Amino acid sequence: MARSGVRIDPSARAHVDAAISDWLSDVIGDAILSDARDFVPKRSSRLHDSLRAEVQGKVLRVGSLDVNYCTATEMGLPAMTITPRFKQALYWEGADHPVKKVNLPARPASPFLRPALFQRRTA
Repeated sequence: MARSGVRIDPSARAHVDAAISDWLSDVIGDAILSDARDFVPKRSSRLHDSLRAEVQGKVLRVGSLDVNYCTATEMGLPAMTITPRFKQALYWEGADHPVKKVNLPARPASPFLRPALFQRRTA
């Protein structure tokens, strides 16, 4: 009985990995980034302009690294009370007088990354 087998080119894995990285960065990454920029709330263009897509290995990351309120915009924030840690009152430039505490209302979520990620895409 004849033996049969399959011989795989050792460089095939590198070619497949390169093709996956190219697809992630050029096709799907650009599409998700474009949709996220369309969905982001535009009170100012700072968050919109800071959105980036990058591929490391076979991992696609879309988001912002330099805007600290990106997560708060996407997920929302609960109501909070700010109290002083080391002094008896809070004061900032432009305030009329020092205050004992500051009540911040809840901030509703304005998702833009998740809707961009879950968009139905066809070839």
